[in-house]
Amino acid sequence: MERILVSACLMGRRVRYDGAAKTSGDALLAAWRREGRLVPFCPEVEGGLPVPRPAAEIEGGAGGEAVLAGTARVLTAGGADVTEAFLAGARAALAAARAHGVRVAILKEGSPSCGSLTVYDGAFGGRRVPGHGVTTALLERHGVAVFGEDRVAEAAARLRDLGDRPPGPA
Repeated sequence: MERILVSACLMGRRVRYDGAAKTSGDALLAAWRREGRLVPFCPEVEGGLPVPRPAAEIEGGAGGEAVLAGTARVLTAGGADVTEAFLAGARAALAAARAHGVRVAILKEGSPSCGSLTVYDGAFGGRRVPGHGVTTALLERHGVAVFGEDRVAEAAARLRDLGDRPPGPA
């Protein structure tokens, strides 16, 4: 049975920058949770950031790959550099994935840590651009397929491709 790394905020944990959760109502996630397959994780908290905390974005919307390469930073709207916390959280997420044999993750879309398709553009105006968050970039670099919370069916298809069985009855 494949384990799945999942953003803790999607599981109802109040770990987001604003102290809130973004609980998912997805039926597949609920089934996987009942089966004990989910590994809830918040890279920002694990990287040492408090709850609540100032919102942060990758400068220039450069994406997590640029942060990993050292060519972009993660900054708060006030200009504080929180790059090291984001890198530490990404490394901790990779360690958790490895410890649990995770090959698929479902993470919060748009997050500077967890975005799998988009991140905010770094101007704190609410505009998203294509790109990965720091954690997503590191996980994918190491073979973990990452999907946003609106792509759970795609994650399930990837699990099937990996030879995993579908969730049991509700």
